[in-house]
Amino acid sequence: MTKPLLRIENLCVSADNRKILDNINLSLNKNEVIAILGPNGSGKTSLLLSIIGYPKFKVSGEIYFGGKKITNLSMYERVKLGIGLAYQHPPEILGVKLKTLLNLISKEDNALLQELVEKFKIKELLNRDINVDFSGGERKKVEILQLLAMKAKLLLLDEPDSGVDIESLRVIGEILNDYFKKRRIAAIVVTHTGDILEFVEAKKACILLNGKFACFGDPHVIFDEIKKRGYEECVRCLKQF
Repeated sequence: MTKPLLRIENLCVSADNRKILDNINLSLNKNEVIAILGPNGSGKTSLLLSIIGYPKFKVSGEIYFGGKKITNLSMYERVKLGIGLAYQHPPEILGVKLKTLLNLISKEDNALLQELVEKFKIKELLNRDINVDFSGGERKKVEILQLLAMKAKLLLLDEPDSGVDIESLRVIGEILNDYFKKRRIAAIVVTHTGDILEFVEAKKACILLNGKFACFGDPHVIFDEIKKRGYEECVRCLKQF
């Protein structure tokens, strides 16, 4: 039996004496994509930060990546193993050109880098300071481009559809979906609106409510129920996990 790439067991997370995540269990294979939906404040971003090793969280339970326990590893060590995070709100970096950063993280795969730059249509941004005066769509494209250039084995995408115009969303979604299929990459896609699921094929989806997984199911069934009923009523109507 194939071992999962990512396995989370009984994960509980707190910060500032407040519990954020409670008894989270999740497994993800090498070529799987899972969507996590939930209202604001439900713990979606905190789950991704826990996986990447955010140092200000107090964590109990276990996280395994590639069969190795990483619960106590630093963020730097987890990134070295192949975990990458695309932030919901990428920061501005004054004085650092985008081209300089991409050349540092692309592992000398210039062909892949050039291909991605063309696909994302951001060639004109290469000689500008990272994210300075970029539009919402440009920021998201650049953030995800960096992640793909790193060749991460597990992509953690925090609301890639937030603050993005429909054309940029289509470009981002189609590139991600193609990348996942060709390279058999695993990903966790966090989304509040669910719009990214129009372009990215997730194997399953789950709803996170009040720091707990409420239910798992087909992404489009869950998304449609959320649009009709809202999160609380959707969970009542779907099979409980």
